[in-house]
Amino acid sequence: MKILPVIFPLAFMIVLSSCFGVDADITLNANGSGTINLEYRVSQSLDALGRLDGNERWNTIPVGRADFERTVDRLPDIRLLSFSSRQDARDIIISARMEFSSIQGLLAFLDAGGRRSSFSGNAGSGRMAFTLSEGAAVSNPELARLIAGISEGYAVRMSMTFPGEGSLVVSDNQGRPLTAIPGSEIQAAGRRVSGFFPLYEVLTAANGITVEFRW
Repeated sequence: MKILPVIFPLAFMIVLSSCFGVDADITLNANGSGTINLEYRVSQSLDALGRLDGNERWNTIPVGRADFERTVDRLPDIRLLSFSSRQDARDIIISARMEFSSIQGLLAFLDAGGRRSSFSGNAGSGRMAFTLSEGAAVSNPELARLIAGISEGYAVRMSMTFPGEGSLVVSDNQGRPLTAIPGSEIQAAGRRVSGFFPLYEVLTAANGITVEFRW
C-alpha cells in the first residue's frame, strides 16, 4: 500500500482530495522546536487538471520546489531543509524535510486557517489535535464504490516522537474513542506514537476522525 502524506497550506484538508495521500512524521524537542518529514502523493491526473488552460491558478497543491519554498517562506518559524520530487506510473511524489522553531510555527504550516487543528499546554506538557475528517456518511452504494476506486492504495499517516513518553488518542467529532477503523494501525503510547488510516476510511468516516497527540 502506498503511504501518502493535505492542498496547501498543508492542513489536512489535503486528504479531502480523493487523489491524494499523506505521510507526516514529526519530532518534537523539549523546547517546542523540532522537525517534520513530509511525503505526499498527487495523482498525475489531478496535477494535469490543475494545469489546463485557465486552471493554473487553481493548482493549489505545490508539486515543484519553487512552489513549496514560496509556501514555507511566508511562515517565519519554519525552514525547508531538503526537498525532492519524483514520479511513478500513477503519482507525483513529493518529499520534504523542515525544521520548526515553535509548535505554533508547525501548526501554521499544517493548518494555516486554524480550522482543523488545536493546541493547548506548552512544550513540556501539551495536547495537539488534527481533524482528518469532519464526517461524511456515504449511503449511496455507487458513490461508495467510486470513492473506493479512486482512493485505493492511498493512506494518511501521522506520527510524532516526543522527548519523553507520549500518547495518541483517535476519536470521532463528538470526542468518542475510535478503536476499530478498518485497515488502521495505531501505536498509542511510547516515545513515538503513530496512526495509519486508509484514505477510503478517512473520506467516508460518518462521524469524522480526529487524532490527538498528548505529552
